[in-house]
Amino acid sequence: MNSALIQLLVLAAIAVFLVLRLRNVLGTRDGYEPPVERTGPTTGGPARDFEVIEGGPDPDIADHVDPDSRAGQAFAAMKRVESDFSVSEFQSGARQAYEMILMAFEGDDLETLKGFLAPDVYDSFAAVVEERQSKGLKVEANFIGMREMKLMDAMFDPANNEAEITMKFIAEITSCVKNDAGEVIEGDPNTIKRQKDVWTFARIMGSDDPNWQLVATGE
Repeated sequence: MNSALIQLLVLAAIAVFLVLRLRNVLGTRDGYEPPVERTGPTTGGPARDFEVIEGGPDPDIADHVDPDSRAGQAFAAMKRVESDFSVSEFQSGARQAYEMILMAFEGDDLETLKGFLAPDVYDSFAAVVEERQSKGLKVEANFIGMREMKLMDAMFDPANNEAEITMKFIAEITSCVKNDAGEVIEGDPNTIKRQKDVWTFARIMGSDDPNWQLVATGE
């Protein structure tokens, strides 16, 4: 056996020895290692304490208003009285209520309006409907879609748990007024126009009645 081959075998033996030593010292990795709990400072710097902050802003409120604003505080108070109240769900319901009330008003449907309006608001709507009917006029309207919907304000009275939420609606509709002969005397049934309203809904939180009523209207 020549000297070159002997040297090669010696180097190979040394390499195998080093590999075995490293495996004994470092261990092996099998693809998953459980987290290691640190019980003291690490080398190279002071220990850091990480505090987990629980709670924080309610995203259901913060997604719509500043939690520190009057509206944000009002929503927080509503949730304390009625834990399953949701601002997002209210807005979805308000959008549906807006379309239903608007179309019921345009269609002279007082029976439907009665279930959604506070008594004084209902009286105002009914007066307009009755005046139209006395003149033999009829409105034909179609709801095209909601262009914009924005939460404007919210208030809560802890004395009686009454909540009020004000919404701004901008909808697209077609509308015209016809006389008793069926002739269009106002508007255009083929022209889309924008309907702008600011409505305030109210409800006693925690009550058995889940329905919100329209208590004020504006533009």
